Amino acid sequence: MTGNTNMVRPGSVAPLKNVASCLALVDALIHRPPHLPNIGVFSGFSGYGKTMAAQYCWNRTGALFIEVFDFWTRKKFCQAILAELGVARPRGTIGDMMDEIIARLGDDPARPLIIDEADKLVDKGMIELVRDLNKAAQVPVLLVGEEKLPQKLEAHERVHNRVLEWVLAQPCDLDDARALTAFLYPRLVISDALLDHICAETRGRARRIATSLNAAAAFAANAGLAELDVSNYSGRIFTGEAPKRHSRRVA
Repeated sequence: MTGNTNMVRPGSVAPLKNVASCLALVDALIHRPPHLPNIGVFSGFSGYGKTMAAQYCWNRTGALFIEVFDFWTRKKFCQAILAELGVARPRGTIGDMMDEIIARLGDDPARPLIIDEADKLVDKGMIELVRDLNKAAQVPVLLVGEEKLPQKLEAHERVHNRVLEWVLAQPCDLDDARALTAFLYPRLVISDALLDHICAETRGRARRIATSLNAAAAFAANAGLAELDVSNYSGRIFTGEAPKRHSRRVA
């Protein structure tokens, strides 16, 4: 047992169910019949691994990928897409930049546009820009966002009507936890009972499971254990609960 059990290769992704679901959605958007819409929505709670899944699709399909930030304006949104399209210094009005984006997207209409944190576009009243790009360039668009993204889109009927498929990211189960362990710490042996317990305590959040596995690997290395199970593991499990200070009674 060594302290450095992390053998992850740069750019690689664990084969979780949400990764497969997201890739299947992107494939459906790319190959949909011409008379059908080609916007997809991949949504779910924070920590379910949506961004990781979207980035895997980005690498697999050669898609364009942008992540929306809270401080973005319409201009910044356009500049980010143009930067992904190879325009080093995007300039002009928003209308000028939208025209250039549409022209460049139209050069390869099968190349998907993946937008992470897309619910922020809805919150900021910018989601119609996505509809305009999709309608004019006919490119597949994947909107990735939090659990309430589908409900938020209901208020924007013209976008809502262009959605081909809605896919909800799911919490990790035992199979996913096994896959994460094998991917992140292939030399670490953890019993199914302990993995099941970790899944339950983390509520299936892939990010929390990965953090808990890191703690388990450190615990095993420090304790000199080759295998971990519920009987010998007393390390941390990251539940997401904030730490609480316990008051001490002074004698």
